[in-house]
Amino acid sequence: MIETEKLANTIVSSLDKAKGEKIVKIDLRENHNCFCDFFVISHGNSNTHVSSLAQKVEESVFVELSEKPIRVEGLNNSEWVIVDYGDVLVHIFQKEVRDEYKLEELWGDGIITNYEEN
Repeated sequence: MIETEKLANTIVSSLDKAKGEKIVKIDLRENHNCFCDFFVISHGNSNTHVSSLAQKVEESVFVELSEKPIRVEGLNNSEWVIVDYGDVLVHIFQKEVRDEYKLEELWGDGIITNYEEN
């Protein structure tokens, strides 16, 4: 298994290249009650954009790191897609759904890195 931080950074990069919005990486390694090491969160502007972001994450991680997700959930309606790499969970939302669930606040005890939009 590859290093989780490298995986998380590859995911951030792929979301940035695919025009993911308000990308956030939350480092949860110091939170001993958490089931993973990192959350990567972003959102898209439409169902098509959200599903495209998830697809770009899968493609980039496979090309760069030869890793496939354990599972991908939410592609049916693409309001909230989760790409599960075990120790790294990727949450890709539509903006309204992201605003409703506020994962950054729920996991605010982690180390949060916000990435500026290019």
